Amino acid sequence: MAFPDIILRSQRVMTPDGLRPAMVYVRQGKIERVTPMEEAPSGSPVIDCGESILMPGIVDTHVHVNEPGRTEWEGFATATRSAAAGGVTTVIDMPLNSVPATTTREALRVKIEASRGKTYVDVGFWGGVVPGNASELAGLLAEGALGFKAFLVPSGVDEFQHVEEADLREAMPVLARLGAVLLAHAELPGPIDAAAAVWTGGNPAEYDRYLRSRPDASEAEAVELLVRLCRETGCRVHIVHVSSAEVLPVLRRAREEGLPITAETCPHYLTFAAEEIPDGAVAFKCAPPIRSRENRERLWEALREGLIDLVATDHSPCPPEMKMIESGDFRGAWGGISSLQLSLAAIWTGARVRGFTVEDLAAWMCAGPARLAGLEGRKGAIAPGHDADLVIWDPEASFEVDAGRLHHRHKLTPYAGRTLYGVVRQTLLRGETIYKNEELTEAPLGRLLTQGGR
Repeated sequence: MAFPDIILRSQRVMTPDGLRPAMVYVRQGKIERVTPMEEAPSGSPVIDCGESILMPGIVDTHVHVNEPGRTEWEGFATATRSAAAGGVTTVIDMPLNSVPATTTREALRVKIEASRGKTYVDVGFWGGVVPGNASELAGLLAEGALGFKAFLVPSGVDEFQHVEEADLREAMPVLARLGAVLLAHAELPGPIDAAAAVWTGGNPAEYDRYLRSRPDASEAEAVELLVRLCRETGCRVHIVHVSSAEVLPVLRRAREEGLPITAETCPHYLTFAAEEIPDGAVAFKCAPPIRSRENRERLWEALREGLIDLVATDHSPCPPEMKMIESGDFRGAWGGISSLQLSLAAIWTGARVRGFTVEDLAAWMCAGPARLAGLEGRKGAIAPGHDADLVIWDPEASFEVDAGRLHHRHKLTPYAGRTLYGVVRQTLLRGETIYKNEELTEAPLGRLLTQGGR
């Protein structure tokens, strides 16, 4: 069914040429043209955004939806509703927390079926690289996987085993031949195992003990391994959730060498600092951990330099009891932060005080992630031919995070009570409003971004 034509106008439209007054014409769910301000044709419905930002919908390439199998943690309906409320119009689901994990062609089919009719935004899927599944990778790609994720340390779930160097040597040449990207959780077990003594006789509620249990060296050594294998195999590599600034010199040398390596960081690494996390505040636990204030500023500078390419949430929810709220046990609590609905505001709040612009935000959260997922030309830009996935938001307005108003299945988040800038007023998916003034559409209009639906 064709979508109705609509025109959006704003004094601040985020176009590929920068932020400027413009009108965006939408026909049948696509952006037909972008023009300077002009008289709208009579009879055409117009959304006047005034001074609000009109930006491409955010593309979040790092989301743990957990359905099927762990839907009590999160699910397609709740995850994508929270995405829509945060101006996110595309999410790419990670392969590990569902049962079955997305490591075979059949498992991807099961996940696709589980998602049908439940998605309020568009959803794509990463496949997984685990020991022994190199023969499955071509089939996963043919079935619709957009790329592949691997863990270099235990993932926390039995269904998704971590890989070692020998497994990567088997899989990465296959991915290189297929032209597929490898997304890597870059921590190595060795430095973590060596640091395990920090827990001996200590209070597991002390955040500093948890921080020291996941040392910077585990990340830096993992990235060094991935750089070496990238050089040898030609496989394109993306480092997910960089938390340690010790990784940056390794990335810089790889870039100078011309290797196909990109990297992301997450809102929580750019917002919080270890010095500010109270003991027992397990809502802040993630892996790798939130590090020092000085480390955080180095990550911001890496974004400025272009050494870190994009920002994605790593939205990783779980039932509250798994966070061990009562005991505050950092050692035993699930490591994951829920932030899908808050990512735009969290990043803008930090970016605005450091001299970054809306153009920077759109590069990190729209264009960059779309490119990673192979969706450039369709997502991540306000340009003719692209899907009319749009977010209207007010960069000057602020709000206090009320966890009870979040649409995630579970409301626990370290952002609770924090004041953030950047209020989402309206979200559109292919020209249809899916969120407006705190109200979500009743109908799930999202599509599945498998290869046949790209």
